[in-house]
Amino acid sequence: MRAFQTLALPAEPAVIAPDGTLGRILLALSSGSLAHFTLPAGAVSHPVQHRTVEEIWFFLQGHGEIWRANDAAQSIVAALPGVSITIPLGTAFQFRALGDEPLTFVAITMPPWPGDGEAFRVEGPWEAKLP
Repeated sequence: MRAFQTLALPAEPAVIAPDGTLGRILLALSSGSLAHFTLPAGAVSHPVQHRTVEEIWFFLQGHGEIWRANDAAQSIVAALPGVSITIPLGTAFQFRALGDEPLTFVAITMPPWPGDGEAFRVEGPWEAKLP
């Protein structure tokens, strides 16, 4: 049996995600992992696609837009506090922070993030703009 885990949000980001966001790694279990991400105000992520994972995001702060595209559909939706989205396997995505606040969100990755090489860059609707 696994021990219970508890973790406070780390004060500083530990990683830069393949899309360019600043990541604070949280907890993981055998079927999923959780992380907190920040895209600085005015920034535009790199457009990417995952090889083996899918995700659920929940936006906490800021406002922006997220583009998602796969074989079934393509759309751009508002990224606002209280909104959750899915990124199914095989979906290309890109997002941007509009306004004066960073865009922050938590993401569940299923299965847990496997490491380098999971995400690869694709063509997106916007030019990436990162600090």
